[in-house]
Amino acid sequence: MTQYLFSPAATVGVPVVGSEKQFPVRRVYCVGRNYAAHAREMGFDPDREPPFFFCKPADAIVPVAVGETLSLPYPEQTQNYHYEIELVAAIGKGGSNIAVEDALSHVFGYATGLDMTRRDLQMEMRQMGRPWEIGKAFDLSAPMAALHPADQVGDIHNAPLWLQVNGTDKQRSNVNCLIWSVAETISYLSKYFRLEAGDLIFTGTPEGVGPVVRGDVMEGGVQALIPLSVKVV
Repeated sequence: MTQYLFSPAATVGVPVVGSEKQFPVRRVYCVGRNYAAHAREMGFDPDREPPFFFCKPADAIVPVAVGETLSLPYPEQTQNYHYEIELVAAIGKGGSNIAVEDALSHVFGYATGLDMTRRDLQMEMRQMGRPWEIGKAFDLSAPMAALHPADQVGDIHNAPLWLQVNGTDKQRSNVNCLIWSVAETISYLSKYFRLEAGDLIFTGTPEGVGPVVRGDVMEGGVQALIPLSVKVV
């Protein structure tokens, strides 16, 4: 039996609707600028260039219990803390060089997620030509609702998604507005990384991103999926 110098970190688990078992998180991939209108608001031409990705650590995932409001601490070293509502695809079967037509067979399920961002730090790194990690991959940066098995959500690829802050609409769009569909994203990503069961893919956010401060409550969702509620504290 392998012995460690100290106890390894516990695996992060995301609840699954209708099951007592949890989805164990392996890796977290995020797609950048995957809605045309969001690309424009970030100052980019939304031509259909190949998708690009960044990663968050597995323990950035913060499960949001059904029917509860998560208390999310305002992070250190930022004064411009942004929300980004997203559809999350959970991989249930591994593979490399996955064909587009086979990609959705690798999906276990879907959930609503937030890609929280220290926007000031992200922009500073972007201007310096440096990686975005300190703006994107920080602690507790990915609140996420419970997963729904893929066969229980209907046509998720034409589902509206939305986010409100303190009851006011901030983001509204539809998954069918993705520049790169879920299947295309999985196929492309699998050319560069072997995907495995336990991987999560945050598929991108629509336009309307903006800041929150302590006391703000974010409520958002994707149609047919459990919404999430998060209060910044």
